[in-house]
Amino acid sequence: MCLAVPGRVTEIGERDGTRMAVMDFGGVVKDVCLEYLPDLAVGEYAIVHVGFALQRLDEESARRTLRLFEELGLLQEEFGDPWEAAEAVGTAEEAER
Repeated sequence: MCLAVPGRVTEIGERDGTRMAVMDFGGVVKDVCLEYLPDLAVGEYAIVHVGFALQRLDEESARRTLRLFEELGLLQEEFGDPWEAAEAVGTAEEAER
């Protein structure tokens, strides 16, 4: 599943002529493109999908959504370690045999 996840901007810079941010998604930190929201500032929240900040979001809504995603295990599903996930699938397949 690929979610649109709220994150908070912690740093802003430019990479190869593209405005980029470092964003915190409830403890997971990722690089995000800001070309769709060029006026987004450090400390603000935005909805991010496939590495692009798409829509500004107020802090309360962002925190509430992140808590819900965490409770449902969706943050781990979206940002978890891909090697750990692959190992879990392999172990489950072995158990079925």
